Amino acid sequence: MELAAKLKHYRLNQAEYEKIKEVLGREPRGVEWALFSALWSEHCSYKSSKIHLKKFFNKTERVLESFGENAGVIDLGEGERVAFKMESHNHPSYIEPYQGAATGVGGILRDIFTMGARPLALANFLCFGESRAPRMSQLVDGVVRGIAGYGNCVGVPTVTGQTEFHSSYNGNILVNAFALGLFRPHMKIVNSRARGPGNWVVYVGAKTGRDGVHGASMASESFDANSEAKKPTVQIGDPFYEKLLIESCLEVMEKDLVVAIQDMGAAGLTSSSFEMASKGGVGLTLHLDKVPVRDQTISPEEILLSESQERMLLICEPAKFPALKAVFDHWNLDASVVGEVKASKTVELFWRGEMLCALDPDVLVERAPLYQRRYSPWEARHRESKPDKLLPVVEDANEALLQVLRDLRGTSRDWVYQQYDQRVGGATARDAADSVAVMRLPDSGRALGLVLGCRPYVMRWDSRQGGMDAVAYPALELAAKGFEPLALTDCLNFGNPEKPELMTEFVAAVEGMSQTCAAMRIPVISGNVSFYNETLDQNVTSTPTTGLVGLRPNLQAIPASHFTEKLDGIFLLRLPQVQLSGQLAELKPGAPMVGQGEIHAHAVAGLVRLLIQLARQPYVHSTRLVGKFGLAYALARMCLPLGIGARTAAGDWFAEVREPARSLFCEHLYEVLLAVDRNQETALRELIKSLAVDGLKIFKLGETGGDRIVAGRALDIPVSEAKRAYQTGWEAHFEGLE
Repeated sequence: MELAAKLKHYRLNQAEYEKIKEVLGREPRGVEWALFSALWSEHCSYKSSKIHLKKFFNKTERVLESFGENAGVIDLGEGERVAFKMESHNHPSYIEPYQGAATGVGGILRDIFTMGARPLALANFLCFGESRAPRMSQLVDGVVRGIAGYGNCVGVPTVTGQTEFHSSYNGNILVNAFALGLFRPHMKIVNSRARGPGNWVVYVGAKTGRDGVHGASMASESFDANSEAKKPTVQIGDPFYEKLLIESCLEVMEKDLVVAIQDMGAAGLTSSSFEMASKGGVGLTLHLDKVPVRDQTISPEEILLSESQERMLLICEPAKFPALKAVFDHWNLDASVVGEVKASKTVELFWRGEMLCALDPDVLVERAPLYQRRYSPWEARHRESKPDKLLPVVEDANEALLQVLRDLRGTSRDWVYQQYDQRVGGATARDAADSVAVMRLPDSGRALGLVLGCRPYVMRWDSRQGGMDAVAYPALELAAKGFEPLALTDCLNFGNPEKPELMTEFVAAVEGMSQTCAAMRIPVISGNVSFYNETLDQNVTSTPTTGLVGLRPNLQAIPASHFTEKLDGIFLLRLPQVQLSGQLAELKPGAPMVGQGEIHAHAVAGLVRLLIQLARQPYVHSTRLVGKFGLAYALARMCLPLGIGARTAAGDWFAEVREPARSLFCEHLYEVLLAVDRNQETALRELIKSLAVDGLKIFKLGETGGDRIVAGRALDIPVSEAKRAYQTGWEAHFEGLE
């Protein structure tokens, strides 16, 4: 094969080829091409992002494991710890939606139980294009069924998520999977560092096939008109095998039969073996012909690159192997000795007695190229100083509210969430019907809160502010239910990093996220970068997804996200930092959304602390952040579940705004709605005053009750009509999805 053809086949460029020759001191040969192709891919090496990821705030006293392991781990106290992580499966899901999404769930689960934690909860962040875009109905249907098919069968509840729609995702959808696992007091954390010369390398799980070969490098490039041809690089999952693998792996770890363990994820056996050796500072001898395979004609290179699902590589002391094998035999899974740990730091690969190569693992893992991609200092854009321009165009507030409740960006997501088993396992206290999922911790009885974040439309306005918002907004959502935000995982979805304008957005978002994390002391403990999310040179909206975990002392009296009582007082808290014309403005073709102001992270941190205290008061019955489409939409969402109306016909908010109809749909970062026992309104005001947050405003809007949503003279609509619009919007956009 000529050099140009070989470079194209292995998705390497000329400069990388020259660097390979430099680190080897010679030209690559044989399977070495495949090894460098996989581990030097963007997906595995983070070669365009690593220098910027080091900027993240990532340490507090709670952090037990962070970057470099399969998942981050934090200490909850009282002997309980949790592991969690989020990863992308964007490219596979666009090519083959069902299997792409399903194997995304399977892969993120393996990252969790590889650490020794029992999976407790799943979540997802999905971004789709316009409903009438080519294949979009098929993509939505396949992805949701894939997530449900895998998660429901494996027995882990899918408890929360976010589903976005915008034309920028027409040619490249985003499928981000989140998983969290629990270490109960008696359970140990297990890492992936190979150690102990003479210990055995053991392959466990399902047999190896050809599915997913070159999957890591495929996920490291843009789509073109021939993306359908990449279907062979998409893995095939089996959730029932995964369930067996969960139970068997947790059992051998509980019995102390495992020295180290690593999931065979992206780049399969190649990444797991070389990364384990590099982390442990040791070498390995691997006999590829001892790997259990589905097809005896499979080649050594295919064995190395296969991303067949439900497989693990572990290190075991020889004396403990019989006991380990007995466990996997019980669960009807393979457990085969395929190699040995050795002191000299070289990974030797053999095939039927012949050595294929011998490489220092650091050459592949630590010496991958690091690119300082070109970018510019961030410059604010879409700024507008005229107050009138910051209000979206609204001629009739009643019709505008019905429009956004029917619109794909604002209508019910029940069709999505109802396909997921949200209660399996018995630990779910609140699921996707709420703004924050809540899990019951079995030993302490405390409540664990989970929420996913990122508002892509804020990113379209300003990447730095959007990155800050991707931390601040979900942190406020947790706080509004009385949870202290503890730590964060991320999945950074961006376009082509070789384009300076896209790299500029990436750096701005990362720096904004880190600044906000530091101000709130929310460490980033794990994550994923997904570049090249573009098709035919069209990038997706830059979307830095986040997953936050919070803790609350108990499950009692967590505020609802909707009105629960009649005659409660309705209050609005506003931190006036940023004002946007909002997502309603985006529905109008032409001019982009505009705004003014900057997010001040330390002030938002003060609001987080205040909300935690407010939400733990028994007289605060309901809380909801005001987000997309502004105050009118948030009020409607609080009214719909129980049909309790809102009478906000007077009050100081109406005295402050000049154009109530338009002001009801603009967006402020940040606002929070509270429904409060009207006999305790003085106590509410005193508590807010005692926990002074600089610049915070408080408005009394009115009271709950009746069967209409009323806002002064600007808005007056029956709750039933709003509910009908909200519940029928999905069907209008996706008629064939039932």
